Amino acid sequence: MREFPSKEQIKAIKERYPKGTKLELTDDLYDPYTVIPKGTVGTVKAVDDMCTIHMHWENGSSLGLIPGQDSFKVISRPKEKQELESPKFGDMSL
Repeated sequence: MREFPSKEQIKAIKERYPKGTKLELTDDLYDPYTVIPKGTVGTVKAVDDMCTIHMHWENGSSLGLIPGQDSFKVISRPKEKQELESPKFGDMSL
């Protein structure tokens, strides 16, 4: 059984792997019911308060990752909007 993570650890993992981050397995991911092979790419759906990284894998699986136990690397991070579009009023006359 895993130890409960501290608030600081939870915050760090959530900041490091935000929703939309693409990860690639660097080793096979084993579960009693499935194996996801090394090289499989997935997208982070969420990180919970046990620091499990919930995934959507390209093979359709949703098996979560456990940092420090599972082997993976970041492929890309989500793009944040650089600036909000300002409203365009065109030739509006008042």
